[in-house]
Amino acid sequence: MKTQFIILSLLFSTSGFAQKSKLTFEIEALKKDKALQHATWSICVMNTKKDSSIAEYNSHVSVVPASTLKTVTTAAALSILGSDFKFETKIQYDGTLDTVTGILKGNLYIFGGGDPTLESHYFKDKKDSTSVLEKWAVILKAKGIKSVEGAVVGDASIFEDNLIPAQWIWADMGNYFGAGACGLTYHDNKYTAFFNSGAAGTETLITSVEPTIGNMQLVNHVTAGGNDDNAFIYGSQYSNYRTVIGTIPSNKTNYEVDGSIPDPALFCAQEFTRVLKNMDIKVSKEATTIRAEKDFEATNKTNADYKKVEYDIVKRKTLYTHYSPTLEKIVYWTNLKSLNLYAEHLLKFIAYKKTGLGSTNAGTDIITNFWKAKGVDVNGFFMNDGSGLARANVITTKTQTQILRVMSKDKNFNAFYNSLAVAGKSGSLGGLCDGTFAENNLRAKSGYITRARGYTGYVKNRKGEMLCFSVLANNYDCSPTEMKLKLERLLIAVAEE
Repeated sequence: MKTQFIILSLLFSTSGFAQKSKLTFEIEALKKDKALQHATWSICVMNTKKDSSIAEYNSHVSVVPASTLKTVTTAAALSILGSDFKFETKIQYDGTLDTVTGILKGNLYIFGGGDPTLESHYFKDKKDSTSVLEKWAVILKAKGIKSVEGAVVGDASIFEDNLIPAQWIWADMGNYFGAGACGLTYHDNKYTAFFNSGAAGTETLITSVEPTIGNMQLVNHVTAGGNDDNAFIYGSQYSNYRTVIGTIPSNKTNYEVDGSIPDPALFCAQEFTRVLKNMDIKVSKEATTIRAEKDFEATNKTNADYKKVEYDIVKRKTLYTHYSPTLEKIVYWTNLKSLNLYAEHLLKFIAYKKTGLGSTNAGTDIITNFWKAKGVDVNGFFMNDGSGLARANVITTKTQTQILRVMSKDKNFNAFYNSLAVAGKSGSLGGLCDGTFAENNLRAKSGYITRARGYTGYVKNRKGEMLCFSVLANNYDCSPTEMKLKLERLLIAVAEE
């Protein structure tokens, strides 16, 4: 009897020892890590075939997800719209078009369809220097149009006028990563300021801005110093006044700092006007937008003769329809390069499809309810944008992992899976997990904003089982690089699970 007891005890202790996996060891180590004593951190790992956790810690706690939130947005977009979906941008006109004389007596409209890729850097063919606007002008010329007795009007009305999610901070929105989603986005809603710098502590000089933004004033308070780009551009939507402060490295020539275009729809209309004139198509009036005209009309109601634009698109005639690349390709760049602008476009377009107007608030509600209807536990999930730039976003790792599990069964899963960076190979995971089982195996979306870092994605374990996971950490006491290394050990352990 005593011998049997000893054998059973050994079996149980051996079993318990066997269950002490590398992942469990790493989780226990992080629990004791002094750098996390003031932090909130969480992990959840699931098998895509089973609705239960393999490993978890604080998986019910709401944590700031940073850019890992893009997985929630892009997965929903693929599932709702389909991987073959394409955005449409239409060139339209009102009034009359005399096909004999080539005179258009009316306005020319660029009706934005929410496409984030118009003249986007990520879809630009390096072998083709012709811009999309030049291609449109060639098409109009081929249709016999020689003169426009009106204006080029940018119509971004499928999205709300407010470009910026309410929870984004002032320090972000003037910079390229804080560019807002516009119904008529062009050139990634981004410009580049080129700086020359001298010795540390001296003033810098802005030598040029490309592309040129009409009437934009960029006030320079940047000095030379440090080793990184610590210059930040401040400015609100639709305002042409911009201030840039901070530092850039010393002794640089044509050092690039990217900012967000104040009024993307107006910029697109102005550029198209310029291109048309360069191709000898006359345009009699200055470029404008639906938003600007409505604002002007609202302050000029006493003018009975005032009416410049045709708000009712049904009364317009379409000359040409431009189609975007497929959503699969758009999602690929959204996740691989963590493009905030693209993610916000997807969020707003989902709202447009469901409600008739693309707004951030409607988009976040629709996406949250979409996943809830799929059986995901959305308790503790509060979504405030589509990209994760807002620090007001919080999600549990359980919710995020469940979304990944549900998405693994979606017909558009391959498009989603292929958009995630590969450990040791691509994107922000290019330098992670080298020489481990996770290398070239684990795929994930990373996330980082101030004091918030995380990863969420998929990996195949040594048994060939597909696992999905989310690991998030907020308010750690160590440096971002040190936190990255701590989470990297967790990712490697997940792959070994």
